[in-house]
Amino acid sequence: MRARIENDVVFLHKDDLPQYKKQGSIVRNSYFWALKAISGNAPFGGDWEYESEVWLALRRVLLAFTESGYLGLSETTLEFPIDQGEIPAEFRGIFTWQTEPDPEDGPIEA
Repeated sequence: MRARIENDVVFLHKDDLPQYKKQGSIVRNSYFWALKAISGNAPFGGDWEYESEVWLALRRVLLAFTESGYLGLSETTLEFPIDQGEIPAEFRGIFTWQTEPDPEDGPIEA
């Protein structure tokens, strides 16, 4: 999941969030509600926000669903931009770096 940190808030990219489906998978719907429940702001069609007070809970949710084996690593691993800087300790072991720039960030300047 593409993520970024701004002012001690983690933002999860709207296109990478789990989708709730009324007749969908119980695991995926549970994942959706678990992430939504700890989010400080989860606007419909927008990036979800997680303040530093819930980062440990976010880590635990991601680890629990990773360990379940029902979701892929791309769905439960935070993917930060390379220029993000230092990643807080709460996310070590559950994050990776983006291998390609996000097209929504615009062109890369040389």
